[in-house]
Amino acid sequence: MIEIQEILFDEQTIARKVQELAERISRDYAGKELLLVSILKGAFIFTGDLVRSLTIPVAVDFLCASSYGMSTESSRTINIKKDLDSDIRGKHVLLVDTIIDTGETLNCIMNIFAERKPASLQAVALLDKKSRRTVDVPVKYLGFEIPDKFVVGYGLDCSQQYRNLKYIAVIKISE
Repeated sequence: MIEIQEILFDEQTIARKVQELAERISRDYAGKELLLVSILKGAFIFTGDLVRSLTIPVAVDFLCASSYGMSTESSRTINIKKDLDSDIRGKHVLLVDTIIDTGETLNCIMNIFAERKPASLQAVALLDKKSRRTVDVPVKYLGFEIPDKFVVGYGLDCSQQYRNLKYIAVIKISE
């Protein structure tokens, strides 16, 4: 059985942080062509809100990569299920993810993308679970640091459930 244990960030707090990140990104990429790459499935809501908050022109593409499957623990095996539709050579690319946990998924993606010769390659994440980091992956734009607890909501799931929550919550899983 799964129950909501604690709400970490409510809808308004998330909206303020997304706006703050969008303002920084808009300043840093002013006058440049920016391609946002949303890492599915977890980042689709964050990406949508971020895109609407940017004040610069932006293109969007999607990559489906996972290391969790149906578990609450990373398998440490990165599966790319859907690659980009765009060629990123010579483009300014910003990877969008809702949470950085071990850093292994993002690190793998950044290594693959670096070989494709973008003009620049950076990342933005709303949540940073720094205590679980096993790979030192650079994330230029970070929202909130969170404790080592399993969270759902705002696109994040547990066995494909709870993505639709407007807030981010810690869940308790009991048998």
